Amino acid sequence: MCSSLKGQYEISEEIGRGRFGTIYRCYDVVSGNPYACKIIDKSLLTDETDQQCILNEPKLMSLLTPHPNILTIHNAFEDQHTLSLILDLCLPLTLLDRLTASTVTPFPNACHVITQLLQAVSHCHRSGIAHRDLKPDNILFDSRDVLKLADFGSAEWFGGDGGSLMTGVVGTPYYVAPEVLMGREYDEKVDVWSCGVILYMMLAGAPPFYGDSAVEIFESVLRANLRFPSRVFRNVSPAAKDLLRKMICKDPSRRISAEQALRHPWILSGGESETAELT
Repeated sequence: MCSSLKGQYEISEEIGRGRFGTIYRCYDVVSGNPYACKIIDKSLLTDETDQQCILNEPKLMSLLTPHPNILTIHNAFEDQHTLSLILDLCLPLTLLDRLTASTVTPFPNACHVITQLLQAVSHCHRSGIAHRDLKPDNILFDSRDVLKLADFGSAEWFGGDGGSLMTGVVGTPYYVAPEVLMGREYDEKVDVWSCGVILYMMLAGAPPFYGDSAVEIFESVLRANLRFPSRVFRNVSPAAKDLLRKMICKDPSRRISAEQALRHPWILSGGESETAELT
């Protein structure tokens, strides 16, 4: 462990474990404030892509903070063997855990979550960064139940308005946009697609595109046949369905942006809109 890290933070118990390292609770030795310390074992980064992702993550996160809905990186330490990141301390349960524990999310709660997520994504896009791996696993909450977007290992700098398009198949089967799977160049609206899928899952308790294997899920995503089964969506407002159609739109040129989604009537109504005029 880096000596300068030990001089500034007291490392406490393990609170999580990932592919490349371990997350500990830690405390600032001067202020006593609690944080999370993500210690990455660099010997596990055998693939060049993995190395690039891990090294890019703190750089991109530092460009995005502070923002109330993005996990803040407070410090970073590196030595020959490890990379250690000091991050906001969040609750142990992710949005995925919440979805697993409950079949559907009440409409106002779903709206509150997706609004915070869209605010984080909109800030990323204004800063010229696409997350590219939005999923419930990467959505955390702090002790005040404020959403914190995490895990920028697959994020990419595209340069903002008029910036460059991106390439590369990244993301997670249920949430990845079809243009990524097609091997085309794509823009930051891949994140809006993923947000739409997350909202659908909160309202329906199941993903819009599914299969028994990754290949079958990808085929379903590529068909992009968005359905609203009456058994599940009978109580979901037309405004919510309209927002989902505009976010989970196969044609990226017709898909709304994160900023536009934040101005949608269903979002502005707090998830209660049954009669809001749709635009």
